[in-house]
Amino acid sequence: MKPTPRDYSLVGRDSTLAEENGLVAAEWYAVKIDRKELKRLMRRSDGPAIRDTLIWFAALLLSGAGGVYFWGTLWCVPFFLVYGVLYGSSSDSRWHESGHGTAFKTRWMNVALYYIASFMIFREPTIWMWSHTRHHTDTIIVGRDPEIAAPRPPDIKTLLLNLFALVSTWKTIRSLLRHAGGSLSPDEETFVPQNERPKVYLIARIYIAIIALVVLACIATGSILPAMLIGLPTIYGGFMTVFFGLTQHAGLAEDVLDHRLNSRTIYMNPIFRFLYLNMNYHIEHHMFPMVPYHALPQLHEAIKHDCPPPYPSTAAAYREIIPTLLKQVKDPGFYIHRKLPEGVDAVPHNPGAVFKPAQ
Repeated sequence: MKPTPRDYSLVGRDSTLAEENGLVAAEWYAVKIDRKELKRLMRRSDGPAIRDTLIWFAALLLSGAGGVYFWGTLWCVPFFLVYGVLYGSSSDSRWHESGHGTAFKTRWMNVALYYIASFMIFREPTIWMWSHTRHHTDTIIVGRDPEIAAPRPPDIKTLLLNLFALVSTWKTIRSLLRHAGGSLSPDEETFVPQNERPKVYLIARIYIAIIALVVLACIATGSILPAMLIGLPTIYGGFMTVFFGLTQHAGLAEDVLDHRLNSRTIYMNPIFRFLYLNMNYHIEHHMFPMVPYHALPQLHEAIKHDCPPPYPSTAAAYREIIPTLLKQVKDPGFYIHRKLPEGVDAVPHNPGAVFKPAQ
């Protein structure tokens, strides 16, 4: 297969192609499920998220306290490793679930967790709120989705550097400076509403002020310990964000209107599922995004008959992802064809649309 160069910007050639092909805000395939059952699964509750958030905060407090207590010795390393993963990686799923408004039933709890977790993962909350809305509307549609983690051909060097959030942090710093100065990028202008933009600028200035205070604290104490607790964990503890995040869509089909073909559901162990808040049920999440994380295993049981077989483990998923990404470096047109249940027809493109491969 010959390489197919694509334009992943939101204002370029493939953005126009997506519109011409009927792939923008299109109708997506959804497994048929009884309405009463779906309504039951979508019911929100404070209980599970209060429990999981208290456990998360307690683990952060204990691991952070251990790191501070043993600071200056090698014993601080395991404590900061745990603290870093809880801070810099599991904040990703907290940001995500509360951003959907499905973590808690009570709105202010979702809002509070969203802003706290957004800062911890070093994402600007308003930008990412609208970016993620677009991601769900046009999932892995080239020229429309701003959250494609592994564009083709994949940039392996950047993916590896982002295991420690090096490229993503640098991009966020540049974005913060641009937003604090009162402007958006051309891509951001396509999905952030006009009335939300003042909020973007204000939050960018608040983020910069907090970072400045942490730097001042380091200078005043003559130690990087303050930054080890606030700021740096996003970098030294962020590797699980990439580890989990790549499993969602990397190597799968682009420009399809069927989440069974561009998303993965993976069985994970209980610790991973706690850190990741059940986002391993990613087909289910994309197909029914208003189902809370704690109900996704039940949703999986209800629709799995009409979905590709789930991956038995994260390792099994990576045995597919890594060779695929390496192959796409030389052959960007290559992707994984997910096998649907026998007798079930795929819905690859918007019915009636003529798909035009990019030149």
